[in-house]
Amino acid sequence: MLILQADRDSLLKPLQAVTGIVERRHTLPILSNVLLESKDGQTKLLATDLEIQINTAGPESQAGDFRITTNAKKFQDILRALPDSALVSLDWADNRLTLRAGKSRFALQTLPAEDFPLMNVGSDVSATFSLTQETFKTMLSQVQYSMAVQDIRYYLNGLLMQVEGNQLRLVATDGHRLAYAASQIEAELPKTEVILPRKTVLELFKLLNNPSESITVELLDNQVRFQCNGTTIVSKVIDGKFPDFNRVIPLDNDKIFLVSRTQLLGALERAAILANEKFRGARLFLQPGLLSVVCSNNEQEEAREELEIAYQGGELEVGFNIGYLMDVLRNIHSDDMQLAFGDANRSTLFTMPNNPNFKYIVMPMRI
Repeated sequence: MLILQADRDSLLKPLQAVTGIVERRHTLPILSNVLLESKDGQTKLLATDLEIQINTAGPESQAGDFRITTNAKKFQDILRALPDSALVSLDWADNRLTLRAGKSRFALQTLPAEDFPLMNVGSDVSATFSLTQETFKTMLSQVQYSMAVQDIRYYLNGLLMQVEGNQLRLVATDGHRLAYAASQIEAELPKTEVILPRKTVLELFKLLNNPSESITVELLDNQVRFQCNGTTIVSKVIDGKFPDFNRVIPLDNDKIFLVSRTQLLGALERAAILANEKFRGARLFLQPGLLSVVCSNNEQEEAREELEIAYQGGELEVGFNIGYLMDVLRNIHSDDMQLAFGDANRSTLFTMPNNPNFKYIVMPMRI
């Protein structure tokens, strides 16, 4: 039975939108599959790992209603390998999905759609708001690199999303550094916050590819739903108490100066070549008119970079994980960065000039 005929891209693009969450090896084999269903001529593709669920609209079908599941990665790899202009037809018979394109033919196993587990999506919406995809993607890029990776403090393996009044705030921290981004939204909401899992954040970031279009965010009971570009992501949230980010923002650092973001990033990238591979330490020396970056390693090799800066305060030597410094400079798109130092034991604050909506705090390290 012919169930679908479409050009390659109209199948591949929606498939790519959902398959990022599919695990190759799963305790439930059917969770390695994607669900294809058609109702009244409109097809839909859906994938889930039972923590996140993504569904999106597919090409139109003239073959009537159907529901099947097949291996998501194999299906995607086949479509990717076909020529761009290929016309793809899908036939389904005897629990096999046959994909044809030109002189190519692939027979894939299917599993019963009725066995495909779907998340129970809550119906009570506690808060809803919209903003442009460009704004949201910029905010995510400014903070997501600070999320922890497999930290025992599970609530750090994600990102805090907080709404209050007409402001949206995103915060991420791994305990050594913290990134904060804020933006105004056209809403007036009570203070509500959720912790988005790391995997959800990364999938969401990939989805935001129409800058001028909007994304709608709905906070549900222990879940959050995102809708844009004909795609819906529903995700569980992390149950835990996120640290009070306001307490770690240093307010009285008095050694303040501006520096070119690209010049500082270039200096750090060059110096990092000779940094200790295990500890990744860099020493920063601050003195009137000059910022120096020094890295050394166990082979007695040393790199020194010097930047002229407009600074006339006291001298300071402080050590950092050089990766933490490069992360912020690579993900912020401002010509200049403002750095505010305290002493060798105090966190340093990175901000953008005349922009109160971004802050990055990094703790020093002993070198």
